[in-house]
Amino acid sequence: MRKLTDWLLVFFVAVAVALPVFADDDDNVIDEVVWVVGDEAIYKSEVEEQYRQMQYDGQRIDGDPYCVIPEQLAVQKLFLHQAKLDTITVPDATVFQQVEARINYLIANIGSKEKMEEYFKKPVTEIREELASLIRDQGTVQEVQRTLVKDLKITPAEVRKFYNQLPVDSIPYIPMQVEVQIITLNPKVPQQEIDNVKARLRDFSEQVNKGERDFSTLAVLYSEDRGSAMMGGELGFMSKSSLVPEFANVAFNLNDPKKVSKIVETEYGYHIIQLIEKRGDRINVRHILLRPHVSEKDISDALVRLDSLRTDLVDKKFTFDEVTQYVSQDKDTRNNKGLMVNPQTGNPRFEMGQLPQDVAKVVADMQVGDISKPFVMTDERKNKEVVAIVKLKNRIEGHKANMSDDYQTLKTIVEGRKRTEILNDWLAKKQSETYIRIKEGWRNCEFKYDGWIKQ
Repeated sequence: MRKLTDWLLVFFVAVAVALPVFADDDDNVIDEVVWVVGDEAIYKSEVEEQYRQMQYDGQRIDGDPYCVIPEQLAVQKLFLHQAKLDTITVPDATVFQQVEARINYLIANIGSKEKMEEYFKKPVTEIREELASLIRDQGTVQEVQRTLVKDLKITPAEVRKFYNQLPVDSIPYIPMQVEVQIITLNPKVPQQEIDNVKARLRDFSEQVNKGERDFSTLAVLYSEDRGSAMMGGELGFMSKSSLVPEFANVAFNLNDPKKVSKIVETEYGYHIIQLIEKRGDRINVRHILLRPHVSEKDISDALVRLDSLRTDLVDKKFTFDEVTQYVSQDKDTRNNKGLMVNPQTGNPRFEMGQLPQDVAKVVADMQVGDISKPFVMTDERKNKEVVAIVKLKNRIEGHKANMSDDYQTLKTIVEGRKRTEILNDWLAKKQSETYIRIKEGWRNCEFKYDGWIKQ
């Protein structure tokens, strides 16, 4: 199964992607070149298509769309040209992975592969090709930008200088933040429930091996990985490192597409796997995932265990820091004294909206040093219920930034400004070296960047 990072990608992408949503009503309109950047043309149809898409997505456009959009396309073409010069590419595996994630997301939201094809008025193969081109270009631009700023370093003196030069009314406001420690327990799953799950998977394997049912049909009907179930259990071409180890070890040892693997246990549940195709160091497989489900009694027992632990913590028989590594089953925090780390910033401070929703509800009414009563929360990574207690380690009230408390935030601001400065300088130089022609009627604009219209 895909790692969390692979799936998290699916949920940060908007449902609409850069594909045409509306068919042109007038087939007699002749397309025209409105910009030329180097040896690359920008067509009126490209601009209009992107404008329709941005309207559909509800994206705000700051200015005339017939100025803003072609300029955005022109900037992208300059970065892509640099990528060719520097032979910067995005690995096919990365592109394919993101394409499949977006396809699965679209199917899940629209309802089926057939409905998706009807919605976009094109077959899934063509949608994949257009998505692959879009994702490859976006990834390539990002790689060029990373290369241009890779040597950027910000010193404490630069951060201090930036802060000292800020007018009082321009000092950024830092919303209230919290630092939270957590201990989780997975409710004990009865062996009988595990046996039942395995028996169902063995029955599925037997049906497939005897030719009675198609693996893909069973996946659609029964797999609890709903993202891939919509695709008949298909994951798309993946590298070994993109799969959890237990799953990868079995999947990459499959050789016969007609046979089904043994049952594989991972942190997500129990799987059976069918090979579709091997291609170099990548593999495409189908899988069916079943998760053993815990009863109310199992959850209740786990709550009782944590409640007893909380009593000992409140009575100071031992500390939260001490007990976490021995008790907590949250592998991401147990070796860090239970301290949660904000994935958006890489540090332990969270704005309330950045915390998992179940944790935020509990923390909202706590005081620093408080230990919560046990509660049930959803582990979004594994899509299952766990039982937890949390300790509010620190609360930093909303305030204007200062050097002692908010150095990292201020450093990030300085880095962003310096990065923008480096990229803008590069862009100005690239503009001066590149042939650029803008058609009459498309030139009277307030562009974001100078240098498009050459005297």
